[in-house]
Amino acid sequence: MFCSKCGAENADGGSFCKQCGVPLQASGSSGYVPARAGTGLEPNVAGLLCYVLGWITGLIFILIEKENDFVRYHAMQSIVVFGAFTIIQIILSILGLIPYIWILFYVISILLGTAAFVLWIFLMVKAYQGERYRVPYAGDFAEKHI
Repeated sequence: MFCSKCGAENADGGSFCKQCGVPLQASGSSGYVPARAGTGLEPNVAGLLCYVLGWITGLIFILIEKENDFVRYHAMQSIVVFGAFTIIQIILSILGLIPYIWILFYVISILLGTAAFVLWIFLMVKAYQGERYRVPYAGDFAEKHI
């Protein structure tokens, strides 16, 4: 089976392209029709909702979704990515209490928060488009632990 977007060859049983993450069409089918998630939502909507409140909604969806790997993947990736951002922000706020160099940690915190916001929007859009976008390291971790 070949991906219609990037042309990469994939195993016949796969649901998503290993190269670009786009849902694969079964041979002979007229298009990709995703199965509903265990929540009753379309998988792309549930995938988007995994990111809405960061790791909190990721945790909710990983606990309630037992069947759909697409939703579980995005839920786990949300937990890893935004959990890490939260932990780093907490550490930066503690380091920001150090006299004289607090401004450095304040600037880093603002830059990190901006990057997290851009990534948050990007991941919601990708999930809604039905893509299994992989954030480096976090996506690999999510794939192994769904």
